Amino acid sequence: MSVKECEHHKGCRRKIFRRIFAGILIFLLIVLLTILIIWAVLKPSKPSFTLQDVTVYAFNATVPNFLTTSFQVTLLSRNPNGRIGIYYDRLDTYVDYRNQQVTYRTAIPPSYQGHKEVDVWSPFVYGNNVPVAPYNFVGLSQDQSSGNILVTIKIDGRVRWKVGTFVSGRYHIYIRCPAYINWGSQSSASAVKYQLVQRCSVSV
Repeated sequence: MSVKECEHHKGCRRKIFRRIFAGILIFLLIVLLTILIIWAVLKPSKPSFTLQDVTVYAFNATVPNFLTTSFQVTLLSRNPNGRIGIYYDRLDTYVDYRNQQVTYRTAIPPSYQGHKEVDVWSPFVYGNNVPVAPYNFVGLSQDQSSGNILVTIKIDGRVRWKVGTFVSGRYHIYIRCPAYINWGSQSSASAVKYQLVQRCSVSV
């Protein structure tokens, strides 16, 4: 076999590889473009959350720099999309006071929310002798004495979107629900339920 024939075969192989690579690249671009077009047509919207009520079972900041709390929160979640379902793979709920977590995390069971569906969750969140920063403990003690407290119900988790048979990758979701609680002259040891109907901020 001559040198020219070898070079000719090498050139043919290179052309074949280039065509295969170009074909794969074009196919992937078409798939991505199709997904983007479908996504733009459907116009997916993030879910909305509303804090319906909070029941306070305990709020005791008696030990220096430690807090014991027990809450039950009722959350309403709505999927505004008419053609997109939402998988809630993981949702952790906890209570925050002045940017410090003051309860343990409570997991909400994974679930699927269909088109235009509404779900209601009522998790318990609590903490036993949770350490609190000294500068926050002063505020907590004052709030306990006055019977007024502003806390934030937070939910962190991951969601997936479902369009037909297509399911997206996981996205982080952050929900923040401010809750102003005023129990007045009632004892913090008593179970007190507060109807709030407070819209929450949602970011994905």
